[in-house]
Amino acid sequence: MSTTDPALRDPAFPALHGRPDQGWINDPNGAIFVDGVHHLFFQYNPDAPIHGNVHWGHATSTDLVRWTQQPTALFPRKGGPDAVGAWSGVIAMDGDVPTAYYTGIAETEHESLVLTATSDRTLIDWKQADEGIAGMPDEPNIGDVRDPFLFTFNGSQYAIQGAGYKDGTPAILLYRCHTMTNWEYLGPLVTGGTDVAQEWAPAQIWECPQLFEVDGQWILMLSLWNRDDHSMDRVSYLTGELSEGGAGLKFLPTGGGLVDSGPDFYAPQVVAGTATEPRTLMWGWSWEKSRNHADTLASGWAGVLSYARVLSFRDGVLHSEPVAEVDTLRAGLLSDGAPDFSLPQATRAFEVLAPGAVELVFVDGGSERTVAAIPAGRILVDGSLLEVFAGDAPAHTVRAYPTATSHFEVRGAATVHALAL
Repeated sequence: MSTTDPALRDPAFPALHGRPDQGWINDPNGAIFVDGVHHLFFQYNPDAPIHGNVHWGHATSTDLVRWTQQPTALFPRKGGPDAVGAWSGVIAMDGDVPTAYYTGIAETEHESLVLTATSDRTLIDWKQADEGIAGMPDEPNIGDVRDPFLFTFNGSQYAIQGAGYKDGTPAILLYRCHTMTNWEYLGPLVTGGTDVAQEWAPAQIWECPQLFEVDGQWILMLSLWNRDDHSMDRVSYLTGELSEGGAGLKFLPTGGGLVDSGPDFYAPQVVAGTATEPRTLMWGWSWEKSRNHADTLASGWAGVLSYARVLSFRDGVLHSEPVAEVDTLRAGLLSDGAPDFSLPQATRAFEVLAPGAVELVFVDGGSERTVAAIPAGRILVDGSLLEVFAGDAPAHTVRAYPTATSHFEVRGAATVHALAL
């Protein structure tokens, strides 16, 4: 490490999670596995740790835990259809051509467009199209539309976008893809008016929708956003039956749950399993809402993406757990199960494996607070990011910001490993 390394400048920096050394990041975008390489894109402001000037950053990995930063992929273009920012979206293959589908907004019109960009199979250099393939639907009551997601059903290609009606009802809009760049708007697939949707996914806008099948169950994953205070409440999922009907498809919600119960997880992206990568993978974004704004500005960075998580569906519940490759980060045994272990102050990243009840306590000076308490399970800590996995409960993502004088204590019996690249 050099003296300019952010992990030395700021003990809260999550050095194992592969984010750029500086700038703002938010939603994971365009996750795709091509020719043995995992590509993960993300919303990115390279100039400051604040939201704005949104590009697509890009990182690659062959093992899902060791990431290499690549050149910035997509740019907001002054005077162009994405002048306000190259917002969230996905990447899919159009034949043999990797194609990004993302939300753009022009400065003069302030209406969202689905824009495309193309690359070769290295996914390094991108050409952004000048015109969109889908604009605002011809429905006067729709106020917000964004975040395209593509999926296949019964051999046909479809797309959805998150949306919100002006009366505060969230919706998912459905499109038939006659070709990958010729979309026909079919109307709303789901709205927030049903009892099940209202119970599990109350919001004014559903953002970053993900519609996928895992273990024989269709899942609609939704990030919940409210216009009134721009609050990002949580990420929920709806289970249901997807079938042909109406203008195209029908999705009837039958149940739901939380994707992550923590206060610091939002806008996940899911990649359904394929023949070359059979796992259904998910990344989420964790932000600095609980950190003093002056400290964030001084640090020069904001936002981090979670470790890759594997999704499964069993006993009527969506489960997530870290990919097995995270185990390769273990870099030494700190505690072999003895109870009430105090971690060395310099420990930046570690793992707690608890066979029974355990608490992780953050201690700074004369104050302390419990940041995780589980009946049994696993806690992964990297700088300020804590990812907690406890049996059948939803994953739990939370932040705690180490300082030059703070340390963590494990209260209860647990095995503790240091983590390092």
